Amino acid sequence: MKGDYQDLVDEISALLGVPATLENRDFGLIAFGAHDSEDDTAMDPVRTRSILTRKSTPAVRAWFEAFGITRATEPVRIPAAPEAGVFRDRICLPVRHRGMVLGYVWLLGDSDPGPSEARLAAAMEVTSRIGDLLAEEVKAGTDLSRELRAVLTAEPGWQRDMAVAALRTALGPGADGLHVVACVAPWRGEEPRVRAVPGTAALCTLPYGPGPGQGQSPQEPASEYASEHAGPDALPAAEDGAATSSGGVEALALLVRLRSADALPPVLAAVSRLREGAGPEAAAGAGAPRRGPHELPAAWREAVAAARASVAQPRLGPVAQWASMGAYRLLTALPTGPDPAVRPLLTRAHGELAHTAEVFLDHAGQAGRTAAALGIHRQTLYYRLSRIEQLTGLDLDEGEDRLLLHMALKSARL
Repeated sequence: MKGDYQDLVDEISALLGVPATLENRDFGLIAFGAHDSEDDTAMDPVRTRSILTRKSTPAVRAWFEAFGITRATEPVRIPAAPEAGVFRDRICLPVRHRGMVLGYVWLLGDSDPGPSEARLAAAMEVTSRIGDLLAEEVKAGTDLSRELRAVLTAEPGWQRDMAVAALRTALGPGADGLHVVACVAPWRGEEPRVRAVPGTAALCTLPYGPGPGQGQSPQEPASEYASEHAGPDALPAAEDGAATSSGGVEALALLVRLRSADALPPVLAAVSRLREGAGPEAAAGAGAPRRGPHELPAAWREAVAAARASVAQPRLGPVAQWASMGAYRLLTALPTGPDPAVRPLLTRAHGELAHTAEVFLDHAGQAGRTAAALGIHRQTLYYRLSRIEQLTGLDLDEGEDRLLLHMALKSARL
């Protein structure tokens, strides 16, 4: 299909006598026409960046969208805007299918006299064929939701092997290419368009709870301390509708193709936009990039774990990456429920003590830094630490006891 896009872009370039560039609705590069001008200054920086990095800057995108290209049905002429990095005029040919904009064909529009209206009209007919191809790609990705869901939910064994084989066949030649799995949860409402995230090969919704080897349900706070300290982005508690086999909270799973490992940032940015649209309580995570459908269940577990970790530690977000989670890679694999020794500390009545313990351990047990961070006197800190030892039976002078307490407090946030 990639070759089909290139052929159509070349057809537009030949028809209009100017190089054309095709991008999806998220300004991700799909194909571009050859630029054979001998004048090096004729190349526009925005076009060069799009070709080299396969994306545009937010300022460029905002400038173009301000001219109504997302709603346009005819060519749109856009003037230069050096302050936004757009140094040459443009003509945008919106690529539509059944009333929906799926992409854009871009032309450098400051040539004299420029393409005639008749030639532009002919080019718009070509864009309609591009729109048909993009729509087919969207439909193909959506149609793979059953295959993707089967791979992510099947128990290990012959059932999973069959699901993997079915998805491999459906993905075609690109099945063993580099992919990343992302999770957005809780997800309410319909599945988004496949093109909402550039390169999406398939997406599906599925219960957001324990699966094969997945561990604790992301909705179950381990304690009152977790509820109080989870922050504004905390996921809903189990009593508000935890995932069950019969319904409840769902997650959105996305399988996204990557041209290379360094192509991940634009994918994460698109997933972040989906997370924002899913509501203030939504979290998002991404597993480590992998090759081959047989790796997807592990990648999904990583993505779910990353989403959970982003709630416990917002600095990991807005889309937490498994590879960057540090200790949370281990914490998300721990069994449900706090350690018995630490459980008395994780009650509402002792929330201040639990917070003190966590800050103390975050600061490597340094009393001066801890007292400063908490805004209390050192003697107050020492009193609280003694109360913590009395409640838990742990000795904060012992490294293993400190490790147990630190892990239990971090795990409680999950």
